[in-house]
Amino acid sequence: MLNLYDCTLSSRLLLGTARYPSPAVLSEAVIRSGAGVVTVSLRRETAGGKTGGAFFELIRGLGVRILPNTAGCHSASEAVLTARMAREVFGTSWIKLEVIGHHDSLQPDVFELVEAARILTEEGFSVFPYTTDDLVVGEKLLAAGCRVLMPWCAPIGSAAGPRNRPALTAMRAAFPGIPLIVDAGLGRPSHAAVVMELGYDAVLLNTAVAMAGDPAAMAEAFAKATEAGRLAYIAGMLQPRDMAVPSTPVIGKAVFS
Repeated sequence: MLNLYDCTLSSRLLLGTARYPSPAVLSEAVIRSGAGVVTVSLRRETAGGKTGGAFFELIRGLGVRILPNTAGCHSASEAVLTARMAREVFGTSWIKLEVIGHHDSLQPDVFELVEAARILTEEGFSVFPYTTDDLVVGEKLLAAGCRVLMPWCAPIGSAAGPRNRPALTAMRAAFPGIPLIVDAGLGRPSHAAVVMELGYDAVLLNTAVAMAGDPAAMAEAFAKATEAGRLAYIAGMLQPRDMAVPSTPVIGKAVFS
């Protein structure tokens, strides 16, 4: 079970809702993934005009927890305003906080991110910050009141997988009691398994599922890989060794010369 801000979830996969070919495909993907949380961009959907309300009703009908996000924001003030609007629309204090600082990589502006996190936690929001794998930034976000950290493993939508495993490993070691969710850059189910094997608590993804040839099947694949990685981490994996070690004992065996 996964505990986030005093909410218990049975799935360790969080799913985005953008770029699916149709609402029906999105619904099937969410169902087959078993995800208990989906993210929704308030800006993107309200920009759709009359279709926004129908989309929100579709999401509510899936029976999952909604995690609104501040996608498209580039300053703390912009993100705070969007979060406040999202709380009114969705009736939830949960917010995925994104403050983008670099146009090409979509890397977070960590200075604005920390400031926005401080303001929102003071206003009673449960903040899920999309951040880098920097330990100092993680400490400042926790000091600002966040109780979850969501580091990237590669740029959003890149499908590159974990580019810096030592940094992700160091982050897990530095914050042993904090839920860590890898957000952004996962492209294959094996990528999800890798980060879960590092001890991460969950993964959040969108593009790798939504843009797949069969999004629903890919959502199910990611769900299974996420659980497999978690189970492997709990079971205790054999660490790599420099030399071969026979699985069959040689002591006591007959020797023929």
